[in-house]
Amino acid sequence: MQQPTLMLNDGRRIPQLGLGVWQMPEDEVQDAVASALNIGYRLIDGAAIYRNEAGMGRGVREAAVARDEVFVTSKLWNADQGRDSTLRAFDTTMERLKLEYLDLYLMHWPTPARGLYVETWKAMIELRASGRVRSIGVSNYHEAHLRKLIDETGVTPAVNQIELHPSLNQSHMREVDRDLGIITQSWSPLGQATALASGPVQQIADRLGASPAQVVIAWHMAHGLSVIPKSVNPDRQRENFEALTLRLTDEDIATIDALDRPDGRIGPNPDDYETT
Repeated sequence: MQQPTLMLNDGRRIPQLGLGVWQMPEDEVQDAVASALNIGYRLIDGAAIYRNEAGMGRGVREAAVARDEVFVTSKLWNADQGRDSTLRAFDTTMERLKLEYLDLYLMHWPTPARGLYVETWKAMIELRASGRVRSIGVSNYHEAHLRKLIDETGVTPAVNQIELHPSLNQSHMREVDRDLGIITQSWSPLGQATALASGPVQQIADRLGASPAQVVIAWHMAHGLSVIPKSVNPDRQRENFEALTLRLTDEDIATIDALDRPDGRIGPNPDDYETT
């Protein structure tokens, strides 16, 4: 099954569906990554703070898929913001991954009170110019954070990875990213399974002969989002991947859109999250 891709603002393409490795133990992530790649996934999303980059790199290297067919993402942690520490942290990530280059490097959170995210972004621009990372972007950025980066550097992130699921559908940020030419990528796309228990989602799944997870993944895809569900189970990985064949009606999409809630956020608010 050929996977759809999305065009980034730097001219490269990112697979629309990927595997997220958050909370995967180091001793499980290698097999999970290799399994996903052999099923057909071509995007693997990790981060330094997940503490499993070495296993993720082994999974990429040992899968029966050529390196240039795999899109590998990692993220800079908050404590490493600042020019010199960003460059050092990137070196450490690459040493763990044991890959010659990274496809996408994201700043994990803006941590705005620290005032370092513009300086950090300039360092990431340097890394892109070096060729060691192909594309650069951000994670958990609100509109003000994005506009400050762009205004002060002239460089627009390729991706903004944000918490996004039926209970927090991020309609405003999706519109902001679209207007700025940024691909929105959904983390916690199943709402840590809360979306799967929704009556409307289950009804759509029953009608289509699909699983609730497939319906929610198809909803992300229908909105033009990149989506990175997590699973270490090969059968579940395969089930999620088969969501690529599912087509929702406009009514289905509107029904799931209506599940958005003011209190739907699961993770921290990027405006005040300062954990290092």
